[in-house]
Amino acid sequence: MIDKRRPLVAGNWKMHKTVGEAVALADAVVAGVGQVQDVDVLLCPPFTALWAVSRRIEPSRIMLGGQNCAFEREGAYTGEVSPVMLKDVGCNFVILGHSERRRYFAETDQNVNRKARLAIECGLCPIICLGETLDQRNAKETFAVVGSQLEGCLQDLSDDQVRKVTIAYEPVWAIGTGQTATPETAQEVQRFIRRNVADRFGDEVASAMRILYGGSVKPANAASLFEQPDIDGGLIGGASLDASAFTAIVNAARC
Repeated sequence: MIDKRRPLVAGNWKMHKTVGEAVALADAVVAGVGQVQDVDVLLCPPFTALWAVSRRIEPSRIMLGGQNCAFEREGAYTGEVSPVMLKDVGCNFVILGHSERRRYFAETDQNVNRKARLAIECGLCPIICLGETLDQRNAKETFAVVGSQLEGCLQDLSDDQVRKVTIAYEPVWAIGTGQTATPETAQEVQRFIRRNVADRFGDEVASAMRILYGGSVKPANAASLFEQPDIDGGLIGGASLDASAFTAIVNAARC
């Protein structure tokens, strides 16, 4: 068993920031946490800003990620961006299966699984998002929903492939709403995820896997979330668009 996993704090900028605005935000984040040693920091700008941001963070320890990728390396897929292209501009990670992708663009667990396998082949580490809606939580379906998503997204992955995966638990009812799962509620689900992974891939794989929390994480609640034993950092949305708030969240995750 691993005593302590290195925390990961990822900023998902979603569909925000022109190239100039993205560069300015990246510069501010580099100034704040660019040399932090005990937390891995990840920025996920929109596709149009990836190259520019990669140049600005290059002297720092901050890593780069895409917000999605295609399920093929290349081909006649107008509007898609392949994991090969993400790797080429300096990405280390890619977010897959975010609830907004599932809701607005009909993303399925099978799509996520296909993308994850290719992303790993191309040298990227997938951050696979799971989470239930408010109706599902009220119906006491949280564990069934999250367990089903996890099973579908990790289908047919080998132990070695799963070692490259980070899971992000993001209850849909907490994303962008100002509502946040209590630390205890989040921990309960994240412990369930880790036990599920252990049952399928073994204790060693599960104990090494980073499981992030996402959903209205702010400087005021970050520390109480990150101190939970199965919360290994955060996938940060709105607060990542403010350098001072994101810096405070990163500092809350420091060992």
